[in-house]
Amino acid sequence: MKELKNDLAIDRTNCSRFLANQLRVLLTAAAYVLMQELRLRGRHTDCAHAQVGTLRLRLLKLAARVEVSLRRVVVHLPRAFPADASWLRIAGQLGAVPP
Repeated sequence: MKELKNDLAIDRTNCSRFLANQLRVLLTAAAYVLMQELRLRGRHTDCAHAQVGTLRLRLLKLAARVEVSLRRVVVHLPRAFPADASWLRIAGQLGAVPP
């Protein structure tokens, strides 16, 4: 519950309509499930026991150059990226990196 409240902001349900708040909670719960999947895929890295906020900082909030073509999306990571090994291992587990 602490990760949902602090890292994913599940408590931001300040809309006056119930359905809007319910959608917000549903999307937050889905984001948490996706973060758990990233944590499971990175079980042999330093992200295996990381909290959701740490996963966001290490794996998702990064500066990268993205090239999009008709068949693929290529992400060019910076050379000084500290979580490069973890990111590549998790991306490989998800099938996003060619063998």
